[in-house]
Amino acid sequence: MKRNPLWQIVKSVIFILVVGVIYWIKLPPINLRSTQFYGFIIDILIAFAVVFGIGKIIEFIKDSTSKRGNTVNFKPHLPKGLFLKIMLGTIGAVVLVMIVGSVIGSPIFNASRYKGLLTYTEGDFSLDVAELSMNQIPVVDRDTASRLGKRKLGEMSDLVSQFEIAENYTQINYKGSPYRVTLLNYGDIIKWFNNREQGIPAYILVNMTTQETSLVRLSEGIKYSDSEPFLRNTQRALRFKYPTKIFDEVSFEIDDNGTPYWIAPTISYRIGIWSGRDISGAVLMNAVTGESEWYALSDIPSWVDQVFISDLVISQLNYNGLYQHGYWNSIFGQKDVLNTTEGYNYIAIGDDVYLYTGMTSVAQDESNVGFVLVNMRTKETKFYRIPGAEEYSAMDSAEGKVQQMNYESTFPILLNIAERPTYFMSLKDSAGLVKMYAFVDVEQYQIVGTGQSVEDAILNYENELESANVETQEKPTEYEDVSGVISEIYSAVKNGNTYYYFKLEGNETIYNAVITVSEELPFYKVGTELSFKADGGSVVSIE
Repeated sequence: MKRNPLWQIVKSVIFILVVGVIYWIKLPPINLRSTQFYGFIIDILIAFAVVFGIGKIIEFIKDSTSKRGNTVNFKPHLPKGLFLKIMLGTIGAVVLVMIVGSVIGSPIFNASRYKGLLTYTEGDFSLDVAELSMNQIPVVDRDTASRLGKRKLGEMSDLVSQFEIAENYTQINYKGSPYRVTLLNYGDIIKWFNNREQGIPAYILVNMTTQETSLVRLSEGIKYSDSEPFLRNTQRALRFKYPTKIFDEVSFEIDDNGTPYWIAPTISYRIGIWSGRDISGAVLMNAVTGESEWYALSDIPSWVDQVFISDLVISQLNYNGLYQHGYWNSIFGQKDVLNTTEGYNYIAIGDDVYLYTGMTSVAQDESNVGFVLVNMRTKETKFYRIPGAEEYSAMDSAEGKVQQMNYESTFPILLNIAERPTYFMSLKDSAGLVKMYAFVDVEQYQIVGTGQSVEDAILNYENELESANVETQEKPTEYEDVSGVISEIYSAVKNGNTYYYFKLEGNETIYNAVITVSEELPFYKVGTELSFKADGGSVVSIE
């Protein structure tokens, strides 16, 4: 039977379009070390078989089986069935490659290499983790940040009808303080069409210590985001510019000037073909202009906080703890085998964000043998051999302190209080609103201090430590000497005490002083000249 050239051209065009649609949707990296790429090859083979071979397959089935009465006669025609066999054989070969690739990268053959994906050094807690002043302690978790962000957007009548808040809420360090940041998304395709020229006009910034929530408007809107349906979609723009890069989870951050960026970590595999996932660097893409550049891991700017995603870090920590003495020891004997506790949080140290999680034995005895801090930009890891309560035990202890309130504890963060590792957590009511705060000693989790403010909670905690005769280090007695003329001053009653908040001329710091610091505070006014000692923004004494 003579082939129709025009029909062959039509089928070729259809095939190209089908492959293009698959690539547009799945966006696989063109990289032999990516399982997505092999999946894409299988998709191409199936598309080829459907477009070019459907007729041959149907003809083969018809000629191979014919019914005469109740009997079925099989008439194999190899030339007509050859196309089907080749296609199935090719797909089978690709699947076989994927299976072999997974087997040779298995931990059973590479336990020591899995262990080496993440290494750590022994840390000194009192030296590595500085003691924060009370106005630096982060009290906002992801859930609270989400509630604050929605409330802020609801106040903006010009935006709330067109945009909704993305649930990124990346934790970053911004201008020396911990924040959570997220952007807005187009409400739907119609709202994208109406606003696409200007782009997304703002992002949400939540201060984790003060709970101050800002909607930061941009002079030029964000053009590249996950809610873009076409070429300005974040994933699509990255893929078309970097077709061979294998990307991990992309996060949203801002630089020191408040410019929005997408941080796209790039994956390298350190074991076998596609095993031992790790990060080799990251693409930084300006969310406004789309300009981007790839940086090796050691060259990533210091303002970037989240290069390694938490799931990757946790898995590598577990590999390290699991394969201390090889693969079979992880199953039989389990000598020195550790794993992470069921949860983690982030803390800010210096200009970086660190993941905190406890390490416990596989016996699951509700206690930690120590904990780790992992720099989320560099993966530098320190292990602290401080045995103590597992996080959920500490959470139960904090909830038990105010059990009559039925409050629920957030997952704790680790702080240095009086040179002791201490869990800090917020206590929420059934509506998800923060009502109290709690400090729990890591080593002796029955020592708990709670309060309706951070100041009250830490004071009660220190009293509990003293009552329990727990050895602590004295707080530093060297405070900052400050002097100036009051430019603004206000008072407020909090937890039964009167607090005075003021600024000095030429100084943007907001200082606070409780009435017990000085009986003269009620008489201070704008223009009063002061000299005092301060711990951060808290006035310790007035001269």
